Amino acid sequence: METICKIGRRKTSVARLYLSAGNGNVSINGRTLEDYFPSEIHKIIIKQPFVLINADGKYDIKVNVNGGGFKGQAEAIRLAVSRALCEVDEENRPTLKKEGFLTRDPRMVERKKYGKRKARRRFQFSKR
Repeated sequence: METICKIGRRKTSVARLYLSAGNGNVSINGRTLEDYFPSEIHKIIIKQPFVLINADGKYDIKVNVNGGGFKGQAEAIRLAVSRALCEVDEENRPTLKKEGFLTRDPRMVERKKYGKRKARRRFQFSKR
């Protein structure tokens, strides 16, 4: 099996993933999964597609991810992993799609507008 390259995005995070056959090694920006993500929940988010299709430990992934925070980066990696697993075997697609792992979440932070304190919050009104 050759290396499969896929991109995943979430909020302002972009993850470029390289999936190849292996024994479950995960490298994120040159660091291990345990070193990169401090929280257990983020590690679970990344491994969800593998667990769902019973492929945990069958593939090595190398990820370059930038932008956003830990949660956005973890979900961007999950989308990239799901897309790569669909390319490996098309029979994985219905299972991953049913769980919503192939849907790009379009929600992003709304920009701040002039004349307001935040995106929608107005400055405090003073009657006197």
